Amino acid sequence: MYRYIIISLLLFSCQEGSHSKQETKAVPTSGSLTKEAVKDTTAAVPDETINSQSQPIKLISHPVQLQTGDSFNLQIPEGYRLSIAAQGLKRLRFLAMSPDNRLFATDMYDRSDNHKGRVLIFENWDDSTKSFRKISTYLDGLHNPNQVAFYKNYLYVAETDRLSRYVYHPGLILPTDTGAVIARFPAYGLGYKYGGWHLTRSLAFHNDKLYVSVGSSCNACVETEEIRASILEMDLDGGNITTYARGLRNSVGIQWIGNKLWVTGMGRDLIGPDKPEDLFQQVEKDGYYGWPYYFQYQGKIYPDTQFADSAKPSWVKEPPVAFCGFKAHSAPLGFAFLKNFEDPVLRNSVLVCLHGSTSVWRERGNAVVKVEADNKYTNIVTGFLTGKTDADRHGRPCDVLMKDEHSFFVTDDLKGVLYYIYK
Repeated sequence: MYRYIIISLLLFSCQEGSHSKQETKAVPTSGSLTKEAVKDTTAAVPDETINSQSQPIKLISHPVQLQTGDSFNLQIPEGYRLSIAAQGLKRLRFLAMSPDNRLFATDMYDRSDNHKGRVLIFENWDDSTKSFRKISTYLDGLHNPNQVAFYKNYLYVAETDRLSRYVYHPGLILPTDTGAVIARFPAYGLGYKYGGWHLTRSLAFHNDKLYVSVGSSCNACVETEEIRASILEMDLDGGNITTYARGLRNSVGIQWIGNKLWVTGMGRDLIGPDKPEDLFQQVEKDGYYGWPYYFQYQGKIYPDTQFADSAKPSWVKEPPVAFCGFKAHSAPLGFAFLKNFEDPVLRNSVLVCLHGSTSVWRERGNAVVKVEADNKYTNIVTGFLTGKTDADRHGRPCDVLMKDEHSFFVTDDLKGVLYYIYK
């Protein structure tokens, strides 16, 4: 059994560090992420502890040329390289490694038809080109599939309106059954054509329990259904569904790190250009995390005046300050805990994909960042946005997955690209 410790320093907020897309901070030696250049301060720290130590990271430019003709540069840590592991896809979302070490991913297709989603398998890795030679469609005709996950010989598939599980057989490129629907979710709200507002469902497992996030049906409102803006806990077969946590407007990324459940969260719109913050936070059983009655800004909790006179359920109380607050409209989605990563700067750190605002002119997000201490987060992969128009956006990071102790994947659901960053 793992040993767990509590992070003793509570980070009340965090703001983007000094590493903008135009400027990065270099360490005083070349090869800023080598063992020789950076003192390994995490070697004696238990594996389940998040490394939030602030370390200077120098980024270097890497040219990217897509099959579509789009040409731009991404900035990645010095000492690392980048390859295009796969491209030509649609809305490439979340990644999962199967029990037989195959890479699975969801592809939500495009907004012309929200029932054309797919589950893909990436196979036949070519180590010389650092890319996959084969991409197979494992499932198709899905309703906005956001995430798949493997647990005890089953593949779980999260769609907007349902959660299904399939018996998983290693090596096969198609399932042998039609899948059993083990839970259903509401699929209406603004933009019904696309499955309602906050149409994604995300998954996590812990101690033989299944956790599912269900976003709100609106920007800011008092929900009529308890299932909205929550994280659910249920048995592996969908039985005994209970509400694990409330007040989470849209937690697209959820994951257990050790014995703690961590989530990303998006603040509401229409309060201001810089508030409320988007969040990375730990959630606990029966916890309440603010929406729609409270929001977080610069490390403090504020009541939302729009709901000052609203009747509140008994479980509503002022929420705790989140571990980290990102700039408003950054839109944090998937994240990865780089457990036992070889690089001491990134070892046991959390990388978060900032999807970016739908209003490109805000120039928020569009990067993969490391959550750090001292109220900062630092760019690890940036350069997806080069201006203030749609034509200047060359990608929107969605999910990140550690491949091995010296590399990780990043999905882009705008251009349909799977990136590979490695040493």
